[in-house]
Order: sequence, then C-alpha cells, then structure tokens
Amino acid sequence: MLNITPFGWFHTAISLVSLFGGLYALLRHHDIRYATPLGKTYTWFTVATCLTSFFLMRTGKLSEAHGLTVLTLIVLAVAVLLGRNAVLGSWRHIASALAFTLTVYFHFIPGFTETLTRVPIGAPLVSGPQDPLLQKLVGGTFLAFLVGMVLQVRALRRGRTTLAQPAT
Repeated sequence: MLNITPFGWFHTAISLVSLFGGLYALLRHHDIRYATPLGKTYTWFTVATCLTSFFLMRTGKLSEAHGLTVLTLIVLAVAVLLGRNAVLGSWRHIASALAFTLTVYFHFIPGFTETLTRVPIGAPLVSGPQDPLLQKLVGGTFLAFLVGMVLQVRALRRGRTTLAQPAT
C-alpha cells in the first residue's frame, strides 16, 4: 500500500490534528494563541508530531527533516514565550502570532514530501526532497504564507481578531 508503519500512521494522525487546528485558528481568528484551548491543542500536538518524527527514519539516521523538527520546536517555544501576557495588537502579540504561523507552514514541508513521494502508489509524483516539482510547491506555499502573514499583521494591528483576552 503506502508503505507506512502503524507508528507512521500515528505520527500522521497527530500531525493532521495539529495542522488542521492551526489552519482553523488562522482562518477563523487570524491568530494562534497558546492561552486558548485551540492554541494549547495546536502547540501540544505539534510538539508530539515533532517528537514522534525523531523515531521515523527511512535511512536509519537523522536527516534534513529532523533539522526542520528542531527548528519547529525552537520557533514554537519562542511563539509561546512571546505570547505570554502579551497585549492584543502589541509587538509581542504580533511576533508570537507570526512565529505560530511559521510553524504551521513548517508542517507543509514534510507533509508534501511524504505524501508526494508515496502517491500515486507505484508512480509517485516526486522522487524526493530535491525534486523540482516539490521545490516549486514548497516555495509557492511559502509565498502564500508570506502574503497571509502580511494580511495577518494588518488584521492584528487593526484589532480584527475574534479571540478574547484570556483571564489572568
């Protein structure tokens, strides 16, 4: 079939919960805030996704993808720390929001790579991480996220977020 182990399916399932939770928060609220239940869900499912990825090694050793995992964990920690007690619309709130958004983008890189190197079964669309088609897809997605981040900053500066200030 897709040549994925049960542990690989588990990893994929938790990553999809994280990805869709993050996308929902961004589309609905323009923001992922750790202080909210959705923000906590996104954060902890992303951490779980990162940690489980260390046990998935096609080559038997760490790869570039694991470097992205470490970067994701660092950016996620920065997002949480910047967002602590940040006033809505402040530079800390906006920087935290952008860092969270960047981690959502990071989900797409291995997601595209793993999916497109496996489907369609028997004739995958890309040969690996260096395939030009995959590079264009990841690059185009990055540009879409950059545009989204600019729009996100504008919305957050204007106070058009639907998230309530958390209770202190």
